[in-house]
Amino acid sequence: MTSKDQWLLPEGIDEVLPPQAWRLECARRELLDLFSRWGYDQIMPPLLEYLESLLTGTGNDLDLQTFKVTDQLTGRMMGLRADMTPQAARIDAHPLQRSEPNRLCYMGTVLHTRTDGFGGSRSPLQVGAELFGHDGVESDVEIISLLLESLALLQVSDIHIDLGHVGIFRGLAQDAGLTAQQENDLFDALQRKAVPEIDEMLVDVADSGARARLASLATLNGDRSILETAYQQLAGASKPVMAALENLDAIAAKIAQRAGSAVLNFDLAELRGYRYQTGMVFAVFVPGCGQEIARGGRYDAIGKVFGRSRPATGFSTDLKELIQLSGRAFADRRGGILAPQAEDPSLQAAIQALRADGLRVVCELPGQAGDAASMGCDRLLVDEDGTWVVKPA
Repeated sequence: MTSKDQWLLPEGIDEVLPPQAWRLECARRELLDLFSRWGYDQIMPPLLEYLESLLTGTGNDLDLQTFKVTDQLTGRMMGLRADMTPQAARIDAHPLQRSEPNRLCYMGTVLHTRTDGFGGSRSPLQVGAELFGHDGVESDVEIISLLLESLALLQVSDIHIDLGHVGIFRGLAQDAGLTAQQENDLFDALQRKAVPEIDEMLVDVADSGARARLASLATLNGDRSILETAYQQLAGASKPVMAALENLDAIAAKIAQRAGSAVLNFDLAELRGYRYQTGMVFAVFVPGCGQEIARGGRYDAIGKVFGRSRPATGFSTDLKELIQLSGRAFADRRGGILAPQAEDPSLQAAIQALRADGLRVVCELPGQAGDAASMGCDRLLVDEDGTWVVKPA
């Protein structure tokens, strides 16, 4: 590395500078206040944990995304968190151990070994909420509703929500007798909507009904009316498949009443997080973004490896990305009052009183260069006949 490159940050690792950092902090405070009003308690998990905890349950898919280091005290492998959801599950299972439904929220930096897409960040500011201990439609609806209200708070507009249910595909794969490898290959093809490839994969499925039902998933997407089509095309499937479809239908009915201007889309091949999700899944999109801006769903039994198997549902998003999409004009903090440099007790008292009123006061330093504007101030604190008054710069 040359000396001129020493100030460069690694690719995908970013920093937030003024005034964007202030906007981010304002959004952080307001979102946490919103979560609190909904009954969600904030947690602050550590940035670093033993690898076994981070790659448990939902974390199994995160192995390639996790930076790994060796603990110099014990010799055990540790990881820098790539997702805070497994940490929330561990906290619900052990430090808290509540028997009643438990609502937790979090906000903090996570680190990824690679980006999700072109120009993406490897250090998102992850914000999310998790609801443990309830397996009904109502908790799924609450999580989606909280996410919608969070986006409304930040004035993120033109929202499109894709909803699916991993239980439908999982049940159909079991009905068709697919091996684990066949199921994984078909999963990948469904994500790409590769219909010819899907048809070729299903040639060896002996049950023509099971074959047709699996193949139909690639085309079962659209508005809520697609659920009626799904009932028809999936007729004859096993009880778990129909129960999953009914569960998604029930969630859709309740969310439709709360979605406001958000566009609801249903995609039965929507399988994000398939390897750890157990029920309803969803992703939020806005025009102009190639990747989802938020995701979530149900992941029951995530705490089983921690000794407590509990139903769970939740969502997460990147606050840095939301701020870029936000139409919200947060209060500008750049204006302030420039005070002269002096040891006058009356001046110090005036400065203290202004700061106590919530005003920003910047004190000049001896020999410094720059005027009020260059110091981010639009007013001056001046002495008028022994009284300190604030005047325009």
